[in-house]
Amino acid sequence: MNRVYVCSCFGVTEQQVKQHAENGACTPRQIASACKAGTDCGSCVRRIQALLGRGACPRREPVGQGEPVPAGREALEEAAA
Repeated sequence: MNRVYVCSCFGVTEQQVKQHAENGACTPRQIASACKAGTDCGSCVRRIQALLGRGACPRREPVGQGEPVPAGREALEEAAA
């Protein structure tokens, strides 16, 4: 089996990065949390970004679509009801 290392500091392969991405890691920071890749010298961060690609994660819609968020006790009571 041919292993292509992305992070030589921690011995993380392309396949491992892709597996973490399939499991929900969408950013280099999330990959780092999953396997430490990118947390030592940082030279692999661009390669991790390339592996993740654009559109790797679904975009989230903004909450409230820009509407003001009510504040105060009355608003909290309304939200709880």
